[in-house]
Amino acid sequence: MRIRANTAIGGALMALLLGAALTGAFWTPFDPLRINLRARLQAPSPVHWLGTDEFGRDVLSRIMVGAGASVVIALVTVLLAIGAGMVIGCAAGYIRGWADRVIMAVNDALLAFPGILLALAVMIVVGANKLGLILALGLAYIPSVVRVVRATVLSIREKEYVEASRVIGNSEVYSMIRHVMPNAIAPVAVLATSMFGWVLLAESALSFLGLGVPPPAPTWGNMLAASRPFMETAAWLSIAPGLCIALTLLGINLLGDSLRDRLDPRMAHG
Repeated sequence: MRIRANTAIGGALMALLLGAALTGAFWTPFDPLRINLRARLQAPSPVHWLGTDEFGRDVLSRIMVGAGASVVIALVTVLLAIGAGMVIGCAAGYIRGWADRVIMAVNDALLAFPGILLALAVMIVVGANKLGLILALGLAYIPSVVRVVRATVLSIREKEYVEASRVIGNSEVYSMIRHVMPNAIAPVAVLATSMFGWVLLAESALSFLGLGVPPPAPTWGNMLAASRPFMETAAWLSIAPGLCIALTLLGINLLGDSLRDRLDPRMAHG
């Protein structure tokens, strides 16, 4: 019952996010970049459902476009981290020996830094733009994937079917790709859902600090940053993007919990 409830609520919240992102890519109630100083700082109304900002831009339209930017950045970053982490983690866990020791020494050194600090360091080098943000966050979260994949591969490589693949003459690379990597997908899938939320929060934090997608392109993070001077006089400017971030993280966490419960046999009767 709990799994079904988590799935339903999490799925509904994520469907709302994806619906807003897809709709915002093709249509918004107003031009999200159009400045209209006559309409600046208008409270929510039947015309502007979430009000307008300090430049008279429609907040709902900017929230919709910002949802698309957040989804694209989070999705591409997770795919980058999962792809690179799977390859590196499988190589370290399957080959072992000196290669494993070198890879894990570098990996543990990167894990010693909080992901957001590592992303900040990369952003300073590559610059504040969408591509730099994806690269910075991808590099920051690859070490977490490597550790999970390596631990999984170390147990899988000793299974009978992997040994049988070697005995019949298959190469080590073939055995790893055909038998080891597919069986490491389940824990990585659970990690990927959590990582989507981490990336979304980190992207919002970096944008809030001015190191994300540069204005005037809207993201939830830079909308929060821009709302700081108006928190007392125009609270809707911070409430709207803040609530979107909170609800999205809630949806992702509920889906992640549901996925973990379904994939973990120990949770089957929970």
